[in-house]
Amino acid sequence: MLVGRRRSELEQAVATIGARASLVAHDITQLEKAGDLVRAAETAAGAPVSILVNNAGIHLKKAAAETTPQEFQAVLTTHVCAAQALTAVVLPGMMERKHGNILFTASMASLFGVPLVLAYSAAKSAYLGMVRSLASEVSGRGVRVNAIAPGWIESPMLLQALSGDVARQNKILGRTPMGCFGAAEDIGNAAVFLCSPAAKFITGVVLPVDGGASIGF
Repeated sequence: MLVGRRRSELEQAVATIGARASLVAHDITQLEKAGDLVRAAETAAGAPVSILVNNAGIHLKKAAAETTPQEFQAVLTTHVCAAQALTAVVLPGMMERKHGNILFTASMASLFGVPLVLAYSAAKSAYLGMVRSLASEVSGRGVRVNAIAPGWIESPMLLQALSGDVARQNKILGRTPMGCFGAAEDIGNAAVFLCSPAAKFITGVVLPVDGGASIGF
């Protein structure tokens, strides 16, 4: 079940994934409508939510001294507040059924300092606290809570960001022991693993999927 603000983008993704995919167009920053979103998703799927992936986000690359409170709050609302609102809605049903998975998409910015992304780093670092607190609270009731911290994944956005910036690209690859960018499938495979029975004794972890960047020199 794909959720996003842009229906046209969702429709393209659903067509690519195939018949088992469906969509709900929704803006998750409308926190008071989190319950409406979950009910719409469950109606469309014909089943209760068993996996919630808190993956939505926005980016802000700006010097800390120039970041306004409004900009800072907008990033936190999308990443942190929306994730909390959706998690609060799905948790009761998951705990009643004694089965569920909540997965957060963290970041390298959760693990080490990245300049010019103060708001983004704050939001992604907040995920780590949310994962640990939630896991300690609900894992005994059948709900596992984990996070993935993607490294640099090859995508149109990354390629655009690195276009003409050979020094930055070399810096990234130089601290990545595997010496290459990741693929979208690497993140998807990790997500499937963490939400599958193969990870039934794993909760409260943050799994870097980064080619070793978080431990590279």
